[in-house]
Amino acid sequence: MKSVITRDDPPAAGKQERNRDKPRRGIQSVETGSLLLRVLAGHVAPMHLRELAGAAGIAAGKAHPYLVSFLKVGFVVQDAAGRYELGPLALQIGLSKLQRLDPVKAAAPLVEQLAEETGQSIALAVWGTFGPTIVRLDEPVQPMHVNLRAGSVMALSNTATGRLFAAYMPPKVIAFAREHDLLLQGPHAEPQSRRQFEALVEETRRHRLSRTIGQPIAGIDAFCAPVFDSTGTLVLGITAMGPSASFDSAWDGRVATALRRCAEQVSARLGYVVA
Repeated sequence: MKSVITRDDPPAAGKQERNRDKPRRGIQSVETGSLLLRVLAGHVAPMHLRELAGAAGIAAGKAHPYLVSFLKVGFVVQDAAGRYELGPLALQIGLSKLQRLDPVKAAAPLVEQLAEETGQSIALAVWGTFGPTIVRLDEPVQPMHVNLRAGSVMALSNTATGRLFAAYMPPKVIAFAREHDLLLQGPHAEPQSRRQFEALVEETRRHRLSRTIGQPIAGIDAFCAPVFDSTGTLVLGITAMGPSASFDSAWDGRVATALRRCAEQVSARLGYVVA
């Protein structure tokens, strides 16, 4: 008698696993058309057919039918000079996506990777009612013994997270928050002059990264990188911190490089485009 292989038998299951590993078939015409849309999205001014097709690496004769279809559905529009640019449908789709974006949710998988890559504690912060506020903390196998958790508010003057927000939040917001900042710095903190504070803020903008060494806790170093949304507004700070003995605190070191890359990737997911 011949054996019958049911759907639950291991060979069938193995075949399903192999099928998942294979590249999935797509529609090449959709992928080709998306090249044209990407070029238009990255170009400030409207584009003529040959200019657009050339930038996308597609022959003008091949690109034209795509643009005709895009015109019909509103993906692109054409001006009196015959140049193309993104249309109302592209705007509607873009706005719909932006309304659904959650910066913390968008950052979560990349932050997990960053924690694994660097072996350091990684925190996400947003601007809250009382200032920069931790909303997520990913710790390595051997966590730091510091009093930091979701809900902690960070001082502007002597924490990497605070300095990052001081550099990119509106000046009026920071000026108001600075009035209460000394209370957050701890009993042993030394007051900073306005000149000292502004120098640290400028340093942060110059490096597009803030840094503290042994502050506010001796033996703990930290970096914080900015995450921007589609309007260029700061929406998150990603902080990497760890013991000075194992933390690479160089501006162009391993931790700083990985942190910058992570922040840029999250910003890109939120629609931010570097000018």
